[in-house]
Amino acid sequence: MWRTRFSLFGVALSLTLAANVSAQQPAAVRDAPPKAKAPPAADRWETTITAFEAEDKLAPPPKDAVVFIGSSSIRLWDLKQSFPDLVTVNRGFGGSQMSDAVKYARRIVTRYKPRLIVLYEGDNDLNAGKSPTQVAAEFDEFLKIVRSELPTTPLVVIGMKPSPSRWKLIEQQRETNRLLADRCAKDGKARFLDVEKPMLGSDGQPKPEIFRADKLHLNSEGYKIWNELLRPLLAGG
Repeated sequence: MWRTRFSLFGVALSLTLAANVSAQQPAAVRDAPPKAKAPPAADRWETTITAFEAEDKLAPPPKDAVVFIGSSSIRLWDLKQSFPDLVTVNRGFGGSQMSDAVKYARRIVTRYKPRLIVLYEGDNDLNAGKSPTQVAAEFDEFLKIVRSELPTTPLVVIGMKPSPSRWKLIEQQRETNRLLADRCAKDGKARFLDVEKPMLGSDGQPKPEIFRADKLHLNSEGYKIWNELLRPLLAGG
C-alpha cells in the first residue's frame, strides 16, 4: 500500500514541477507557434548532380534531346518505355524543389542544348511551407536562366498533381498552377500542362488506383495519363 501511495505522490510532484516551469516561461515562449520546416541544405543535391555530370562524360546526351527535370515524379518516370520513339534525358532528383531546379539549371539542363524541356516542381515546395507566390517567383528565376541561354527552346511545365497524401494542399496547388500557367502564357515559348482533372474520379477526389502505396507517387497507370497528355506537346517541340 505504501508503495502505491509513494508512486502516486511522485507522479503528482512531477506534474506540479512541470506546471511551475511552464508558468515561469515568458508568454511569448509558451505561446510561440511551431517552427517552420528548415530550408533545404544548400548542397544536399551536389552528389546527385555530380553523378549526372560523370554520366554525361561517359555517354554525352545528344543536343536535340528532350530534357526532363524535377522532383521524384520525374525521377520515377520510365521515359524510355513511355516515349520509345524520342530521345530523352531524365534529370529528376527526388525531393527537389523549384529552387533546386534554379540552382542546377545550367549544369543539367541548358548545357545539353535540348530541343525541348519538361519541368515538374512545386509539389515539395508547398509541402515544405512555401507559398504559391514563392514558388512562382522561383520559377521566374528558372525561366530567366533558360531564356538567357535558350531563348527559343520550348518549355513544358507540368502542373502540380492532386494526390491523396497531399490533398490538404489542393487549393494552394491550384493557385500555384494558375500563377505558373500565367507565366507560361506570357513567355510565348512555354506551355503549361494541367493534369488535375484527368487524375480525379467522379467524386472529385484523386483516383486511388493511379498511385503507389504511399498515395503520393504515380504508378504505371498514373504515368499512362501523363504520357497521353504530354505526348502531343513533345511531338510539337
